[in-house]
Parts: sequence; C-alpha cells; structure tokens
Amino acid sequence: MSDPTSVIDDLREESEELDRLVAGLPPRRWSLATPAPGWTVAHQIAHLAWTDRSSLLAVTDPDGFHALVEKALAAPGSFVDEGAEEGARLPPGELLARWRGGRAALEEALRAAPPGARFPWYGPPMSAPSTATARLMETWAHGQDVADALGVVSPPTDRLRHVAWLGVRTRDFAFGVHGLTPPADPFRVELRAPSGDLWTYGPDDAAQRLTGTALDFCLLVTQRAHRTDLALRADGPDADRWLDLAQAFAGPPGGGRPPKGSAS
Repeated sequence: MSDPTSVIDDLREESEELDRLVAGLPPRRWSLATPAPGWTVAHQIAHLAWTDRSSLLAVTDPDGFHALVEKALAAPGSFVDEGAEEGARLPPGELLARWRGGRAALEEALRAAPPGARFPWYGPPMSAPSTATARLMETWAHGQDVADALGVVSPPTDRLRHVAWLGVRTRDFAFGVHGLTPPADPFRVELRAPSGDLWTYGPDDAAQRLTGTALDFCLLVTQRAHRTDLALRADGPDADRWLDLAQAFAGPPGGGRPPKGSAS
C-alpha cells in the first residue's frame, strides 16, 4: 500500500458512485432515515464532508487539525454527531457542493503529499495511502447506509480490496479497543472478490482462519451487518471471537447492527 495513486483513484470512483446516488434526489429524500440511528441521508453525506475536511486539515494544516482534536477531546461522545448534524441542516444543494469541494481538495492534497510523509490523526499518524484507504472505507460504508435508505443495491466492486486490507490490518486494534489481548499469531484470511479472484492474507499454514466473500467481510469490519447475517466461516476460537469485535474504523468500539429480524 505504499503507492497512493491506485487507492486515490479508487477513492475518487467510490465517491463518484455515491454522488450519483444522491445528486438527483429531491430535498425530501435527503431526510430519509438510514440504518444509523438518528442519521438521515443528509447526515451521512455531511459526515463524509466533515471527515474529508478533517483529513484535509491533517494533510495541509496540522495546527488547524490539532484544534479539532482538542474539540474532540472536550466532547468525545458527541463530537462526530455534532459535525454531521451541522452539515445536515444545510440545504441539500449546498451540502452536496460542500462534499464535492472538500473531497476534491483532499484528493489534490494527497496526490501532492511528499513520499513517506505522515500526518496527524485521531489515532496514530497516517500516510497518504492510509488516509486515502480510510476515506475509501468510510465512503463505501456510509454509501451502504444511503443505498439501504433509498432501497437500492450498490453492486460490489474490487475496490473493496482496500476495505478488506484495512479490515485485516485492524485485527489487533479491534481486540485492543475491547480491552482484550490480541492473538499472538496471525490468522489466514481468504476472501472471494466480486471479480471472482481470491484475496489471501496471512500464512497458509495458520492455525486459525476466516473465509467468505470480500463483500461480507467488508460489511463485518465496517459494522454494516451482524455476523449472523453474513456467510463468513471462522475456524478457531480467536478467529470466531474476531467476528464479534471486528472494526476497521478508529475510535471506541462501535455498536454494530442488530441481526435482521431483531426487534432491537
């Protein structure tokens, strides 16, 4: 993941795909509820615009970004929701323009970043490729929420390779954020890509493994579906535990989604 060009190109395509979903919506449909409690379609796009702006500050204005971190530390439980709420109050056309302008500026900044540069973030510092990967993961995940609200299906693409890679890389983080010691040994992860290719991670002779489709794995690690609604197989107790904890995004443990048909 050292060359940012590919993932930045894919981030642009993922963003444009979501843009096509919302660009022609009448204003009333921006108020549709999404699977995220309390968040409408407008909240989802506002969150992406807000996080793009945060990422842009991290890349171009570290002092400005550190001011954002101070605000986050002052209100850790509400900071993200407040950012989404502020943007969601804008007229849809203005919100859409804000999102487009912010993501274009971020793309330009990431392409211009010096090789090897690292930027501050809410967790460990990030490189240009890792920043683009995180933005693609969030864009895809929040795009799933928008598609669900609109009652449409966004066909998966091999751009999911970035989300899957991040999901594998964050295994130890997912255990740690729940106060658990990460497993000592790597797992073998085998995922069937939308194209039909097989994506593999970890040693072939690993004692524990996880197998399934890349789509289901990405839905798991972005917490867009409950494990019982996904065709993922875990072999080994730690791999099975991972299915309950997986989270590719920074921050405290996510609440996840209830199983389909649950009254929760």
